[in-house]
Amino acid sequence: MKTIIEPFCIRSVEPLHHTTREQREQFLLAAGYNLFLIDAKNILIDLLTDSGTGAMSTEQWAAMMRGDESYAGSESFFRLKAAVEELTGLRHVIPTHQGRAAERILFHVMCRPGQTVPNNTHFDTTRANIERAGARAVDLPCPEAADTQALHPFKGNMDVEALERLIRAEGPARIPLAMLTVTNNSGGGQPVSMANLEAGRGVTARYRIPLYLDACRFAENAYFIHRRESGYGGWTPKQIARKMFSLADGCTFSAKKDAFANIGGFLCTNDDRLAEQEKELLILTEGFPTYGGLAGRDLEAIAVGLKEVLDPDYLRYRIASTEYLAGIGDAA
Repeated sequence: MKTIIEPFCIRSVEPLHHTTREQREQFLLAAGYNLFLIDAKNILIDLLTDSGTGAMSTEQWAAMMRGDESYAGSESFFRLKAAVEELTGLRHVIPTHQGRAAERILFHVMCRPGQTVPNNTHFDTTRANIERAGARAVDLPCPEAADTQALHPFKGNMDVEALERLIRAEGPARIPLAMLTVTNNSGGGQPVSMANLEAGRGVTARYRIPLYLDACRFAENAYFIHRRESGYGGWTPKQIARKMFSLADGCTFSAKKDAFANIGGFLCTNDDRLAEQEKELLILTEGFPTYGGLAGRDLEAIAVGLKEVLDPDYLRYRIASTEYLAGIGDAA
C-alpha cells in the first residue's frame, strides 16, 4: 500500500499535543462521549469535521494583504464575484459568513410551511434550516448507499426515480426547489456522477422546479467524475466542475472546505427576483451584499482558494492520501 508525495511545500507547522490512550479515554468520559465538547488542544487527528482542517496557501496569504475592508463596494468582493462567476456561471453571488448562513437565507426566502425539499442526503444544518422554515426535508439516496460495505463508484447519487415519484405525489407546486449535495457529506462523503446530475436536472426541469447544488466539496466530486465516470477521463477538474454548475439554478457553499479558507461561504442564483430578496435578508443578519459578514481578507482568500482547489495534482494527492489512510487501494 503506497501513498504519493504531496504537491506542495510546507512552510509553517503547528505543534500538536500527543495524548496517551488513558488521557483520551478521560477526555471522552468528561465530554459524555460528545466529540464537540472536547477542547481542540486535546485533539491529535481531527476526524469530526471537514471544516477548518486545512491550511491556506502562500497565494492566499499574499492575497489577504490586499483585503479591502470597505463596507460597500469592496474591491475584494468584486474579485471574489469574478472567481465565483467564472467557476459557476451563476449571475448573482451573495457572500455569507458560513455555508449555513447561505442555507438559512435560501430557505427563508424560498420555503413555506407544508412544502417539501428533496435531496440526495441533506446535511444536518441544511435539514434544520428547511424545517425551521416549516418545510419538510426528504432524503432520496440511491439504493447502493444503504450498504456501507459495498463498493460503488457513485454511492452519493440521488434516486432519480424516487424524486419523480415524490414530485408526482406532492405536486410540483409544493416543491420550491430540489438539491444535490456534492459530494454527499451525510452519505459518507460519497461522490455524485455527472449522469446522475443530468438525470436530476432533467426531472426538475420537466416540472419547472429549481435545482440547487450544496457544493461544499465540488472539486473533490469533480475529480471522482474524472477518475470514475466514462467519458470524463480527458476532462480537467475545472471543466467538470463548470459542467456540474451549469446544470444548476443556484448553489450554497461553505468556504471552510473546498476553498481552503478559515471562514466564509456564499449563495448563488440566476433568479433576479430571488437575489433581491436574499440580499435584503443578508443586510439584516449578515452585512452589506459586498461583504456579507466577512472581512475583505476572507473574501480574497476564498477567491484564490476556489482556483487552487481545482489543481489536478493537488486533487490526485488528496484522494491518494485518503485512500492510503483507509487502505482501500492505490490512487496513482
